Amino acid sequence: MQDQASTNARNFAESLRREMTDGERLLWWRLGGEQLGFKFRRQHPLGPYVADFACLAPGLIVEIDGSQHAEQPAYDVKRDMFFRNHGFDVLRFPANLPFFDLQSMVEVIYNRVTELATVAPIPTFPQGGKELEAKSKPDLKAPSAVLLLPPLGEGRDGGLPVPVP
Repeated sequence: MQDQASTNARNFAESLRREMTDGERLLWWRLGGEQLGFKFRRQHPLGPYVADFACLAPGLIVEIDGSQHAEQPAYDVKRDMFFRNHGFDVLRFPANLPFFDLQSMVEVIYNRVTELATVAPIPTFPQGGKELEAKSKPDLKAPSAVLLLPPLGEGRDGGLPVPVP
C-alpha cells in the first residue's frame, strides 16, 4: 500500500510533516518510537490521501480533525472508505483533544491497535525442508484446535447488545 501513494500525496505528506499542528506534535510525542509496542508513521501517504498517523501492521489510521472537517464530511467519508477498503480501521479525534485529554486518547488508540493485532494475526506460510519434517510429526501436547470468539459488547462485530440500566 505504501508504494502505491501518488506523487502528489508523497509531496504533500512531506510538507505536512514539516508543518505539524501542536495537537499532532503532542500525539506524535506519545506514538513515536514504538512507545505503544507498534510502529506508527506520521503524515503517511496512502493512495491519493495522507493519513495523520498510520500503523501499517495491524492496520490503524488515526486522524486529528480540525475545523475544516466540519465543512467537508463527504470528503472524510470517501477517505475513510478508501482506507477501510485497503484494510485499515480509522479512529478520528477532535483537534483540541490532545490538549485536554491526551492520556485517554492514547489509551483508546492503544486498545484499538492491540485489539486489531489479536483479532487479525498475520498468517504463517508453509515452510519447506527440515522445518516441514519437524512439523509433520504430531505434537501430542499441543491443543487440537483454538476457538476464537467474537468480542462482546454494544452489538458490534457479532457481539451481543449490552442492556442499558
